[in-house]
Amino acid sequence: MNILVYGAGVQGSYLAYVLVKGGHDVTVLARGKRAEELEKEGLVIRHYLQRKTTIDRVRVIRRLESSDAYDLIFVMMKYSDFGAVLPILAENISRHIVLVGNNMDTYAMQDYLSKHGQSPKQVAFGFQATAGKRTDGRVICIRGGHGEMIIGGLDGPIPFRSLLEQAFMRTKYKLSYHDQIDAWLKNHMVLVVPMNMVILFHGFQMKQVVRDDRRMRQLVAGMGEGFRVLDSLGYPLTPPEQASWITRYPNLIRWALKIFFMLPVSGLIDGTAVELIALNEAFAEWRARSDVPTPNWDALEADWLIQS
Repeated sequence: MNILVYGAGVQGSYLAYVLVKGGHDVTVLARGKRAEELEKEGLVIRHYLQRKTTIDRVRVIRRLESSDAYDLIFVMMKYSDFGAVLPILAENISRHIVLVGNNMDTYAMQDYLSKHGQSPKQVAFGFQATAGKRTDGRVICIRGGHGEMIIGGLDGPIPFRSLLEQAFMRTKYKLSYHDQIDAWLKNHMVLVVPMNMVILFHGFQMKQVVRDDRRMRQLVAGMGEGFRVLDSLGYPLTPPEQASWITRYPNLIRWALKIFFMLPVSGLIDGTAVELIALNEAFAEWRARSDVPTPNWDALEADWLIQS
């Protein structure tokens, strides 16, 4: 299969690695210094937990032309970058697109591609369960097992599911289909935003995060407030056990997070203020439509904005 991975950060790099191992013709879209690194050194990934480094050669492009045809396009971008990519995807003739990452506007994005696409577009949405950072021309990737993507369509089953399964048939990468992917992504955002506000407030100094017990309490309470906002607006809490544990056992969750932040691996989590601002602004609209009070989320937001 001829597959494009649009984006060469941690998420895109690991997905490209998997697809290369699956025997496909993989192209990676990258720009600037990252494109030069890939062309010169190849796709270099340090698999942190597996304690190994892999190097693979991939074709690199810097621009997606309207006539470039791919069987599948995986867009591995930050939420704040999706808007700039949509017109480029709409002009391209390829039909099967998976938008992967934190995504608060799934229906609007699908609608845009449907209305403006030069060819009929079939769209799925996903989230890849990997983390890490880029440094010195290589990617440090944190993953469990062989990688996993939670994936789904908005209007029933993904119409190109057979293509997706063909893409990963020769790999051990896991596709976990979810029939409420929009709600899943919104629930995930409720976890991501408060946590990253505290991390960014302390400049990724995890020891300071652990010692800041007041904000750690606000972090967990803010997650609970976020779930209550979603529930009040009619979004399913999925997985339901996640919201239940956080709201019923906040002290346990707080200590579990502290233990995680004390581990060296936590220092490899990558996050950007630009994406966090965009995600938080999306949630602000939901808070405005809800009658649920969010004092802890508001306090974290105020402190982080002042700090930044």
